[in-house]
Amino acid sequence: MNPDSLENTSLVVIGGTTGLGLSASLSFMRAGASVVAVGRNEDNVIKAQAEMEKIDPGRGHAIAGDAIDPETSSGAIAACIEKFGSFDGLYHVAGGSGRRFGDGPLHEITVEGIDKTLDLNLKSLMLSNRAAVQTFLERNTAGRILNMGSVLGYSPSPQYFSTHVYAAAKAAIIGFTKATAAYYAASNIRFNVIAPALVETPMAQRAANDDVIQNFIKTKQPLDGGRIGCPEDLDGLATYLLSEQSRFVTGQVIAVDGGWTVSEGQL
Repeated sequence: MNPDSLENTSLVVIGGTTGLGLSASLSFMRAGASVVAVGRNEDNVIKAQAEMEKIDPGRGHAIAGDAIDPETSSGAIAACIEKFGSFDGLYHVAGGSGRRFGDGPLHEITVEGIDKTLDLNLKSLMLSNRAAVQTFLERNTAGRILNMGSVLGYSPSPQYFSTHVYAAAKAAIIGFTKATAAYYAASNIRFNVIAPALVETPMAQRAANDDVIQNFIKTKQPLDGGRIGCPEDLDGLATYLLSEQSRFVTGQVIAVDGGWTVSEGQL
């Protein structure tokens, strides 16, 4: 891929100050983009800003905001336009497990688990996508939207990954993205989904630190020695889908899964 494939591009990354989002934000900057990265935790925002400034102090801006707040994404997009003069694409990474709220197997889930997990993973994404589309239409420009899904949205793993509300939210992201891709294609606004398997992030620590699950992952994600994924495994695809190189790609769900969806996995 052209290392300057995002040159003269301004992007907003929701959930861009830690884990997958921070890795992507830095990768986008290395490919030439200017980036506004949004995160909920103030300490992570400060750390992300420092990392972005190592690449280019003038092309990275980290701000604090909760993706569930309807004003967060619109504010980030406005900041992107104010600082960089344009807004070309959105990457929505924010989300997470609702296990601590009561997500789990269907017979055990709580009402709070349903509400919190759907808000965290689906409502926040719809809000950011809405803000991006409204801006593209108002400015009469083409646009690129990339959403974070999960293989659990269509390839369940019942023994170790049985959070059914989370799976429902990630499946809904696929339907939502395909529907919006169809509706806005004539406006040259593209929507796509990256669907990772187990990746080393702050959210994945339960599984990453469990020897039994890791032994399972060796057979479920057999590529490259049967390892857990790392954030950088997604960055090349994300860069491609937010660049002009993918200008004829929309409505697609692409897995970065180490073989998850084509492997049985041994219990």
